[in-house]
Amino acid sequence: MDSSHRSSFTGKVKRTPWWMKSLTGWSYIIYEMLFQKMQARHLKNPLPLPPLHDVACIVTGSTSGIGLETARQLAVSGAHVVMAVRNQSAAFDLIMKWKDERPGTSLLSVEVMELNLLSLASVVRFARAWNSRSKPLQVLINNAGIFSMGEPQKFSKDGYETHQQVNFLAPALLSILLLPSLVKGSPSRIINVNSIMHYMGFVDTDDMNFTLGKEKFNSSKAYSSSKLAQVMFNSVLQKRLPPEAGISVLCVSPGTVHTNVTRDLPKLVQVAYNFIPLFLFSAQEGSRSALYAATAPEIPEYCKALKADEWPTCAYISHDCRPTRAANEAHNTRAANEVWEKTMDMIGLPLDAVEKLLQGEEVMCKYKDS
Repeated sequence: MDSSHRSSFTGKVKRTPWWMKSLTGWSYIIYEMLFQKMQARHLKNPLPLPPLHDVACIVTGSTSGIGLETARQLAVSGAHVVMAVRNQSAAFDLIMKWKDERPGTSLLSVEVMELNLLSLASVVRFARAWNSRSKPLQVLINNAGIFSMGEPQKFSKDGYETHQQVNFLAPALLSILLLPSLVKGSPSRIINVNSIMHYMGFVDTDDMNFTLGKEKFNSSKAYSSSKLAQVMFNSVLQKRLPPEAGISVLCVSPGTVHTNVTRDLPKLVQVAYNFIPLFLFSAQEGSRSALYAATAPEIPEYCKALKADEWPTCAYISHDCRPTRAANEAHNTRAANEVWEKTMDMIGLPLDAVEKLLQGEEVMCKYKDS
């Protein structure tokens, strides 16, 4: 392993300047935005799904955007969908709307459970409540995320920078705590909605909160770094799961989707953004990669083949529902293991939590249910 790779994560050697990584990352983003519709022209919209009866799916952040479309289409295809959300009333309103849109058809199997990713204790409560049912879980979609463009640095009540907590730490904790139910639902899948912006990310395990002054905080750095950390953590998780567990771990890119992330930017920027909808995916189009990863029959074998070939990252599915290569930094296995160890400490779990849970042992989290 060369020293330039090590320096991107450990700080032992001066890493690539942010402006250089940003330039590279934005080139990826602009290319994706300009050509994503052409690249995905083979896909139907909405994406056709197989019958999903007796399939239990948890979708976080499912009251708006990509998560809403993902939950709705899974439910219409017959899955039992759990909308894991902070705003429960909004979720109930959506369920009523979906039912009104389908008069005379079979009822949707959808329920709402409270989950606030800005509270790790809330994650523990949610996982405990689901696991206590002793029911199988076939699909976990970690969709919820934030990108507070142009806003000042903020921290959760757990003391973590909010992009890191919502986009990475809380989903990581949820994925591990739900392993007992995912084993019951085997073959099952953990799907993490990622972003092409992980290509411009970096992870310094000594300064995950951007508080030591090594890097001046901005929202783009925080967001892209949280998405890179997500890929690296889940790559290690996939390696630690034995084949007999029957759990596939994936990251997916939804593409460049038209959202409300520009609401806090200057009016001129907002106007420019609204001039390019021709190139942007709708939320329905953006949901296709997650839906493909959740339902395509070839996914388990693909993930198994990557693992057998000792591929350094977990499976990564692009916006066109095709396998793609994650950022070079994610292929640094030494750095990925550092991210794993640091993350497990931050979310309050022992390093052998995966192994213990798979053996049916109880694992204590410091963010215990209260």
